[in-house]
Amino acid sequence: MQARSCHLIPSKFPVPVKLPPVHKPPLLGKVPHAISITVPSRQVSTPDVDDTVAAFWDYQFLFVSQRSETAEPVSLRVVDGAIPPDFPSGTYFLTGPGVFTDDHGSTVHPLDGHGYLRAFTIDGKKGRVKFMAKYIKTEAQAEERDPMTGTWRFTHRGPFSVLKGGKKVGNTKVMKNVANTSVLRWGGRLFCLWEGGDPYEIESTSLDTIGKFDVIDSLESAPQRGLKSGDLWDIAAEMLKPILYGVFNMPPKRLLSHYKIDAKRKRLLIMSCNAEDMLLPRSHFTFYEFDSDFKLVQSKEFNIPDHLMIHDWAFTETHYILFGNRIKLDVPGSMTAVCGLSPMISALSVNPSKPTSPIYLLPRFANEAKTNAGERDWRVPVEAPLQMWVLHVGNAFERRDEKGNVKVQIQASGYDWESVNPLNDWDKASDFPIINQEYSGSKNKYVYAATTSGSRRALPHFPFDMVVKLNTADGSTQTWSVGCRRFIGEPIFVPKGAEEDDGYLLIVEYAVSTQRCYLVVLNSKQIGESNALVARLEVPRDLNFPLGFHGFWAPT
Repeated sequence: MQARSCHLIPSKFPVPVKLPPVHKPPLLGKVPHAISITVPSRQVSTPDVDDTVAAFWDYQFLFVSQRSETAEPVSLRVVDGAIPPDFPSGTYFLTGPGVFTDDHGSTVHPLDGHGYLRAFTIDGKKGRVKFMAKYIKTEAQAEERDPMTGTWRFTHRGPFSVLKGGKKVGNTKVMKNVANTSVLRWGGRLFCLWEGGDPYEIESTSLDTIGKFDVIDSLESAPQRGLKSGDLWDIAAEMLKPILYGVFNMPPKRLLSHYKIDAKRKRLLIMSCNAEDMLLPRSHFTFYEFDSDFKLVQSKEFNIPDHLMIHDWAFTETHYILFGNRIKLDVPGSMTAVCGLSPMISALSVNPSKPTSPIYLLPRFANEAKTNAGERDWRVPVEAPLQMWVLHVGNAFERRDEKGNVKVQIQASGYDWESVNPLNDWDKASDFPIINQEYSGSKNKYVYAATTSGSRRALPHFPFDMVVKLNTADGSTQTWSVGCRRFIGEPIFVPKGAEEDDGYLLIVEYAVSTQRCYLVVLNSKQIGESNALVARLEVPRDLNFPLGFHGFWAPT
């Protein structure tokens, strides 16, 4: 086999652009920054004359706490169009943070907000949608919320927050598993995941929390592959383990919140990393593959002598793909973090020491792991030009050229793509790339993403207000805009026919100027045309919820 090369195609950000932190709206001058505000009892209107002021409030209303839950399903009112009779029946699950402020003066970063699961159950034949929403009853949630009074007191720092009304110095409650990042239904079971801990299993009809699901510790140890960094780092790792495992209550293997589904093989792919590797210049990654009955099919561990942080990843028919977001231990940041003056994540920083970014092509199967002459050594990464930071991946697949070389094409989103051509020359800030999941790991033609129109000077990059459809075959792009002072989150593709783009897109519209949420149904084939909007349904005002992170479509 000829040597492999990697052709990276981003779907995010103009060149060069940096997305501001989720808790700080950009370009707002001296307007004070806040993460969330108290929900007003009446609608608040802001003058359109000064977009800087309107932008500040629009951003804040994306992160207003919602403490209410539904006891029974609520019917949503259709305000535009109708649910088409050919819409596949099923449930759109969306998770994300629900509460940002407690009753004792503390505010947390949205990434540390307690998981709030939303469910839209769609019946195409009857043309109706039922809505439910409940908090995931994690261990942290049980400790921080009083079930009798409904009041909150934040006691966990979490990785991204500094408590104002809670304990700072000596607070080792860093691993705040809030199950707020992604949601998955597999093997007839529903799970909510978080970056760094066990998923929580949820009863899919009532949304009641069943409990933690131990997906890693019960598995047999995976065979290790790769180079060892040396005795020094092995000794350092052994010294760190009792501190991280015991004092900070970190699991030995931290499960990543992003999973993959191999539709061809009907497998669930998940990935973990070792806790101590956050502080050491090496990385251990373990990949697990499960069949449709949640039986472990295989697991593989790879040891890489580099300090990497991974949020999302990719797979092809024969490889796992890791994007090397290089990091390093930040000593000053570690000191302030330990003292409770800064978030624990400030103990790490981007490592600018190398001008390139590694991309590792790791063999999924034994026959791909050979390192004989004529085979590419997976231990040697493909070095992408300049530095970049990958956020989310839409898809990756392999293709062979006329000379027999295998190339890997990747559709992803990230920061600082200074020397990589934007997908279809789309140069606007974008994220949450998604595809028809039947094409995961295989060659696809269409990519959908949330993007920005760039029409607001004070909010040029985020939040997003458009959906973009990218045709990778002919290089064309089509968009659908949600309108003025309205934002969207991640789109979800719902297939209904044999063609790749034959289906619907589901998105949540956050009408921040009126403090309402809507479920929007788009015809995926009609994106860019006037008739793309199929239906729009209104969530009751008292159940208006903050920006969600990731969702999952589960057909009935």
